Amino acid sequence: MFDGILTALVTPFRNGEIDDQALATLVERQQAAGVRGVVPCGSTGESATLSHSEHRHVVEVVVEAAAGRMAVVAGTGSNSTQEAIALTQHAKQAGADGALLLSPYYNKPTQEGIYLHYEAIARETGFPLVVYNIPGRTASNISPETLARLAEIEPIVGVKEACGDIDQIAHVIAGCPDDFRVLSGDDGLLLPLLALGGHGSISTTSNVAPESMVALFDAWQAGQPTQALALHQQLMPLFDALFCETNPIPVKAALALMGLVDDEIRLPLTPIGEANRERLALVLKETGALQ
Repeated sequence: MFDGILTALVTPFRNGEIDDQALATLVERQQAAGVRGVVPCGSTGESATLSHSEHRHVVEVVVEAAAGRMAVVAGTGSNSTQEAIALTQHAKQAGADGALLLSPYYNKPTQEGIYLHYEAIARETGFPLVVYNIPGRTASNISPETLARLAEIEPIVGVKEACGDIDQIAHVIAGCPDDFRVLSGDDGLLLPLLALGGHGSISTTSNVAPESMVALFDAWQAGQPTQALALHQQLMPLFDALFCETNPIPVKAALALMGLVDDEIRLPLTPIGEANRERLALVLKETGALQ
C-alpha cells in the first residue's frame, strides 16, 4: 500500500482559513497523475500551525476527496505521546489508510524513549504507522537499530527517512524486514534509495510535478535505470529550487505561481524572497510546470 510516490500535501489557505476547494483540487490532481497516496498534515502541510480542529478537518477533507482511489496517510505526529495517539485515532476513524508520525521533537528522547513512544501509539491504535525520521527538525536521530526494533511491531509498516545520510539509510534497509517500507523524505535521494532496495518517496516535489516523480519511480521498477537517471537529472533543478528556503515556503509559492493555491502561508513562515521567487518561476518554466 505504501510503495511508490506519495505526495506530502500542502495545506492551502484563503484569508486565514483552510481552502477546502483548493485542497480537494490538489488531491484530484494527484490522483490523476497516478501517485500511490497523499499525506496531509505533515511538515509540508504546515501541521505545526494547524489547530487540532483544523488538523482533523484537513484529514477529513482529504479522505473524502481521495474517495478510496489512493492511500491517505495522515500526519499525526506530536512530541506528546498522548496527543499523537489521539490524532492517530481520529485519522483511523476518519477513514485514512495509515498515519505518519515524526519522532518527538524538542523533548530529545533517548532511543528507548523513541521506541516506547511509537510502541505505545501502535498498541493503543492498532493502525498502520509510518515512522518519520527527520533529525533536522526534531533534534534527534532514530538509529537503524531502533528502526529494526520498531519494524518488529506489527502495526509499524515503514519509515520516511529524511536523515540525509545515504549510508544510514542503507543500514536501515539492510536491518529491517523485506516487507518494511523504507521511503525517502529527501526528493534528491529517491533514486539512490531505490538502488539500495528502498520502496519510494513521500515527496514534496510531487506537489508540483507528480507525473515526473511517478515516471522516475516507474522507470526504476521497470528495470530502466538509465531512464530513471535521466528523469532524476531533469528534476534536479526543481529539487534544488523547491528547497531554496525552508519547506514548504518554495513549494507553496510554486503552486501559487501555477494558479493552484493562494500565495498564503502562516507565521512564523514567511513568503518566499523575491530573488528566490524569480528563480523558482524560471525553473518551473524550464521544466514545463509553468507555461
